[in-house]
Amino acid sequence: MKLTRRALATAALAALACTPAAWAADTVTIAYQTGVDPSKVAQADGAYEKATGARIDWRKFDAGAEVITAVASGDVQIGYVGSSPIAAAASRGVPAQTFLVAAQLGASEALVVRNGSGITKPADLAGKKVAVPFVSTGHYSLLAALKHWKIDPSKVQILNLRPPEITAAWQRGDIDATYVWDPALGNAKASGKVLATSADLAKWGAPTFDGWIVRKDFAEKNPEFVARFARVTLDAYAAFRADPKGWIAKSEHIDKIARITGAKKEDIPGLLEGNVFPTAKEQQALLASSTAKALAATSAFLKEQGKVDSVQPDYAPFVTAAFVK
Repeated sequence: MKLTRRALATAALAALACTPAAWAADTVTIAYQTGVDPSKVAQADGAYEKATGARIDWRKFDAGAEVITAVASGDVQIGYVGSSPIAAAASRGVPAQTFLVAAQLGASEALVVRNGSGITKPADLAGKKVAVPFVSTGHYSLLAALKHWKIDPSKVQILNLRPPEITAAWQRGDIDATYVWDPALGNAKASGKVLATSADLAKWGAPTFDGWIVRKDFAEKNPEFVARFARVTLDAYAAFRADPKGWIAKSEHIDKIARITGAKKEDIPGLLEGNVFPTAKEQQALLASSTAKALAATSAFLKEQGKVDSVQPDYAPFVTAAFVK
């Protein structure tokens, strides 16, 4: 049977799409955190490696500030970071771009007060010890909550602790409250009460999100890798969004997320349902303008709070929709 030139070209392109690409780097180092989202199943299944044909060194980080440091140094090419550290990094000119909104945060981050701390209402936070990783989305949300409640941050003992340190301090009774994410959040809720979540903060005008960032030099040399990475993530989100309850009902999904994140299995369904995982179409709108505006607003707030020295005139150069198809 004869094939036309067009058919041959189509077949060649299809074969190329299925062939592992040669990337500029032998191994791609990707920083992830313990946030709960559907793409953790793809990570557990090796779907990113299969789609890209690359060797991936997955490195777990406890806080966004650490991810930013690794990305800025070049040790990490792609990283999962919250909107507050992304804004701080952009304000300081770190050569990276947000190419995917990983999650619009809701109940997955929260301010929890320890039972027996004497905190029953926001005003009771004055004089108490509240732990949070500095320059994280939790830190931003805590400061925004205090502003909403008209509480002077200087009246609260805000401690800079990483999530594992928060869990240890909580168990010792050294802290009264924390604004954090899982697995530290689940540990705190076991003997505490939620005072506010990031969903509340969004309603109060201080929304937060998690995003995937990429070093600009890596993206320029390896655009197809970044595009395939984005596609695997968005496929995972689409599967979840198509039937959230059915997706959650599959125990293997919960098992894989728990293994990757350390979150309690019983907490995972609520955490998945508490966030929004944007589809490809929604990503286009978010990355076109909304994300840059959110980073600008967050940076202005961080400057007001003395957490960054200056802000950029425009945050659009630190966001790209080029890899979402």
